[in-house]
Amino acid sequence: MSVTDAYLGAAEQAVLLLEAPEVAASWARPSALAELTVGGLAGHLAYQLLSVGSALQGWADSAPQESSPQEAPIDLLDHYGRAAWLDAPLDGEVNAGIRAKGEDLAAQGASSLTGLARTSLAKQRTSLAACPGDRAVFMPQTGWSLRLDDFLVTRMMEIAVHRDDLAVSVGRTVPPLPDAAFDPVLVLLARLAARRHGQAALLRALTRAERAPAAINAI
Repeated sequence: MSVTDAYLGAAEQAVLLLEAPEVAASWARPSALAELTVGGLAGHLAYQLLSVGSALQGWADSAPQESSPQEAPIDLLDHYGRAAWLDAPLDGEVNAGIRAKGEDLAAQGASSLTGLARTSLAKQRTSLAACPGDRAVFMPQTGWSLRLDDFLVTRMMEIAVHRDDLAVSVGRTVPPLPDAAFDPVLVLLARLAARRHGQAALLRALTRAERAPAAINAI
């Protein structure tokens, strides 16, 4: 299965959760994440799909052109090495901005946001089929580009993490993501955890309970 198909499967699962009545009923309540309402968390989850739609629309609106060396896509792990939000404090500018974006999206209401996400996904099913996986995706919020396949892996990771956050926030059980979507997320998180804590710490956490470190978080 292609990365595109895996992403579309994960995105469908995200929209199904956004459409759950428990989410709309809890919209203004606190979520499982500090300083974020359920609606704000839903907005952040929906944004993962909307950001793909924005990238596809950007391609459609611009004439094809060859990327300059400065615009060449960077490696996926290098992307996280540069990410400003990693290890940023909860009340820091970056994380406050992320929360504000989610709450801004939530302000339109559950029905409107869910419809927007569903419509965006429907368009992506057609648009992504015409896009090669090695095409560069420029991310204005970071100032650099990723390959489309790598960009979609970042969206799948966000969907996997925040789908769980949202489900916990509203007391809902959701089915596991398809293996095709979960496997690249697992590989990414394992690599990030190993880079943060070292290979030995990751191996011990997975195989040696008696020597497992206290923390093995990837992000």
